[in-house]
Amino acid sequence: MRTIRVLILLLPVVLIQTDAATARPAARKTAKKAPVYRGFNPSGPWLAPDYSNPAEGDQVDGDDLAVRRAAAAALGPFNGTVVVTDPATGRILTMVNQKLALKGGFQPCSTIKLVTALAAMNEGIISRANDFHLSKSLKLDLVEALARSDNYYFAALGRKLGFARVSRYARLLGLGEKAGWNVAGEESGTLPAAPPKNGGVGMMTSFGEGIRLTPLELASLLGAIANGGTLYHLQYPKNAVEQTYFRPRVKRRLGFDEYWSDLREGMRGAILYGTGRRAGYVTDEPIFGKTGTCTDYKQKSHMGWFGAFNEAGGRKLVVVVMLTGAKAVNGGVASGIAGALYRSLVDSHYLANSSVPIPDTLVSTQKCCQRDAN
Repeated sequence: MRTIRVLILLLPVVLIQTDAATARPAARKTAKKAPVYRGFNPSGPWLAPDYSNPAEGDQVDGDDLAVRRAAAAALGPFNGTVVVTDPATGRILTMVNQKLALKGGFQPCSTIKLVTALAAMNEGIISRANDFHLSKSLKLDLVEALARSDNYYFAALGRKLGFARVSRYARLLGLGEKAGWNVAGEESGTLPAAPPKNGGVGMMTSFGEGIRLTPLELASLLGAIANGGTLYHLQYPKNAVEQTYFRPRVKRRLGFDEYWSDLREGMRGAILYGTGRRAGYVTDEPIFGKTGTCTDYKQKSHMGWFGAFNEAGGRKLVVVVMLTGAKAVNGGVASGIAGALYRSLVDSHYLANSSVPIPDTLVSTQKCCQRDAN
């Protein structure tokens, strides 16, 4: 009897010890795991570091310092670059991590879909009013495809366009050439001479396979979408004097007047419900954007792209964020950085201060963008 009483008295202690012992493994099992992002090959080795001091060595005498502070704070320690331009003039307002921004190009990932969409519309393959049939039973419209960044849709468009037409439109929109006007240290991106071996034209028009794009080239293209068809030479004033005497230089007038609104609608959808949702809500400042996520095997780096512009208030800004890293970076992360930048400029009332347009002094006489006869 006495033995039974002792066992009963000891039982709660045993139970407490047992619960404590089993709780630790349970906690380990439910510990939060590192996030796994789709679209990457997680194996290495990747040469790009995860983090660095992105602004080290930048020359900032010609920057708009309010924009630069917001861009640098938004980028934080990420290994990447932020480029901000004025789409009405082509002036570069800041480049954070200039070495990376001016380097000779990275795979553009899904940002290339903007080129594919414009080419397909101008060639009559798709229109905003009609769904594009991917198969007998599957169809998708352009706005939804851009917002969701549908790879199959844009690969199908690329195969219909063919390599020659895709290349022609890419060159027309500024890819494969320097975007800047006498920007010191700028290297140009490149376009392939033949369809890429990995996936052909379909991979080229959905993931940018074989193409090398610079942040400045993407900023120039986004500026044309934002301003309705003028491709500017991007200029980067070196000091206050050059800022004072700055005048825009037009590279070429693109036309495509009936198609810009379709691109913008798809880019707006990316922010509201698609791949760029992390850009978030900016009061009174609708944001239009396009993400890009892929692995650049040539640079041995994961890529996260986001290009955007705003369309309200007194100032319109193009923002391009490009991230590289050994761990998973992606377009969603890049869109969050751009959103933080825009919100900072809204909070400081920077975007409410309108700038006076400056007359063009160099206008291209190139006639542009007629549809191929065939």
